[in-house]
Amino acid sequence: MPLDIRCPSCSESENLGGSRVEEAIRMQCHTCGTEWDRSLAKTCAACGSSDLQAVPLAIVEKSRGTQLSIVGTRPVHLCTTCDAEVLRHYHDHRPNPLMPTDLPTIGQEHLNG
Repeated sequence: MPLDIRCPSCSESENLGGSRVEEAIRMQCHTCGTEWDRSLAKTCAACGSSDLQAVPLAIVEKSRGTQLSIVGTRPVHLCTTCDAEVLRHYHDHRPNPLMPTDLPTIGQEHLNG
């Protein structure tokens, strides 16, 4: 799950800044001016659990024609409760990385000539 950071006052998610202060990040909303501390501990965005597991997610590019190539991986942190099915799929197919849900594909204009 991607990290969703929003201002607690105005719900802004784009116009934010932050700097590290000890074991937290001091966040500032550049829209309304609100400041708050965000913990560095990773937690599930859906349920708040800290029981997360890091797994590799494939970085995929279209190499030629309709062929897709894995060009790298990046770690994603999945919740053992909310993402249990995805984690089960990953462990059943190890050592292969998880595949992204959105894959680069050819556009509709190329399908019919």
